[in-house]
Amino acid sequence: MTIHVLRVGDKTLLPQSEFEELVALARQREGIAVESHDDDTPTLAMMRLADQSGAFDFWLEDGEDIYSIDDGAPV
Repeated sequence: MTIHVLRVGDKTLLPQSEFEELVALARQREGIAVESHDDDTPTLAMMRLADQSGAFDFWLEDGEDIYSIDDGAPV
């Protein structure tokens, strides 16, 4: 079996099917407990909450809109 892993900081991401295979293997062994916790707040819900809370409304103030297309050097 090949397991494809993506490391992000101290976290590891892998395809759901490969994760399920690892869990099935772990459950076959005595003395290995498998604890699984689902994220109860999806990313989209967090984004909506931040948007609706007004926490970032300061970006809409006039003082924050100080740059124009003519600022800076072309890349």
